[in-house]
Amino acid sequence: MQVWLPRPAVRGPLRRWLTARGSLSERLRSACAAGFRVQRLHQGLAPAWPDERRALRLAAGERTLVREVLLYCGETPVVFARSLAAARHLDGPWRALRGLGSRPLANMLFADPRIARGALEFCHLDARQPLRRRASLAVPGLPQALWARRSVFCRERAPLLVSEVFLPAVLTP
Repeated sequence: MQVWLPRPAVRGPLRRWLTARGSLSERLRSACAAGFRVQRLHQGLAPAWPDERRALRLAAGERTLVREVLLYCGETPVVFARSLAAARHLDGPWRALRGLGSRPLANMLFADPRIARGALEFCHLDARQPLRRRASLAVPGLPQALWARRSVFCRERAPLLVSEVFLPAVLTP
């Protein structure tokens, strides 16, 4: 089970990446001399994991749209991200998710003043956790433990969960 904490138990440059407010995509774009890009790995209807259901306050079995991407600095993946919204909100507040393609989700989230971001939560992931396993499928050879953060964005009372796994290369963009 993934335990999400109100503060990360890590110091130094990684802590600054984890706790930075605002758009991670913009921060990466500024830090990456080699160029920033997003690669969409998966997008489709899928069940949420138990901790995701709790964060989004979903009923068991409720369908969600899941989007998984890698954020790159040049040719190096630096962040694995997973976003979820209830399928019932895809014709309403989160309809723009369907057409994002390889554009950063942050472009939509931070440009719309009607979208409010909740508190950041942090997790030290290990190989048993599904978010860590998904990141490993996208980027083989990752270390056993990785730090992640997540937050819930709300628009018109419809929640969207964004989880970001920080890969080792984020420290050297």
